[in-house]
Amino acid sequence: MTKDEVLVANTGFYRAFERKDIEAMSAIWSQGTGSFCIHPGSRVLRGWKEIRTSWEQIFKNTAYIEINAEVIATDVTDNIGYVVLIENVFQVVGSRRLEAQSTATNVFQLLGGKWYLVHHHGSPILR
Repeated sequence: MTKDEVLVANTGFYRAFERKDIEAMSAIWSQGTGSFCIHPGSRVLRGWKEIRTSWEQIFKNTAYIEINAEVIATDVTDNIGYVVLIENVFQVVGSRRLEAQSTATNVFQLLGGKWYLVHHHGSPILR
């Protein structure tokens, strides 16, 4: 398995995020209880049920979002791949336009021949 396949899965995650497409997001995440998500400034969410609810809330409360991801590192070992990156985020929430940067780590696991997201951790970069 190659780094390119993990980067394709990572791109799929950000496309689902920008489109605010919960079904596409659901297809990217592992549906198991061993998945974790930490949104910037948030508590640890465990398992797809909690994670899905958080994405539904984000999508509902965000009028528009655009993310330019700058990949810092990516690696694959056996059935685990990770991407470390900077997220340059532009969003409209209510009537407010917000710009922010986060560092993020996305961990993918190869399950049944497909890469699934099992861990997303975003942390704000304070200016």
